[in-house]
Amino acid sequence: MVTSFNHSGIVIRDLETMVSFYRDILGLTVIREVESVAPPAGNHTGIPGSERMLVFVGKPDGDHLLELVHYREPKSPNGHLERNQLGASHICFNVEGLANLHEKLISQGISFVTPPIYTDLPNGSRTGICYFQDPEGNWIELVERTRPS
Repeated sequence: MVTSFNHSGIVIRDLETMVSFYRDILGLTVIREVESVAPPAGNHTGIPGSERMLVFVGKPDGDHLLELVHYREPKSPNGHLERNQLGASHICFNVEGLANLHEKLISQGISFVTPPIYTDLPNGSRTGICYFQDPEGNWIELVERTRPS
């Protein structure tokens, strides 16, 4: 039985750029770093002899981490799926001050699919959502939910 979330992982090419993006641009914290070398027979990844650097980012008091997986060996092949393709994924972050964050990210060269789109709900709360890509093309969704006024 599943009891809770632990982490989500994405395979990345440029470890320094991606850690900088999630830490310095989005404001996450590096929680831990792990050097992982699989034995010749393989490990849980099923890739014998793989060499990876794993960097877990998140909020120190959060209950879910993002694992940035950098394969040194074997090198990761190119490729991303379109947003609507089976198997495609995105990372969703809850945020406060979506409009301000959107403007800040635009000023840092981030391109969005749309500006934040807001929906007023019958209970008086409001939801804002927008999408963009990280430096390696992984899709990111930002969601702001306000309480009823």
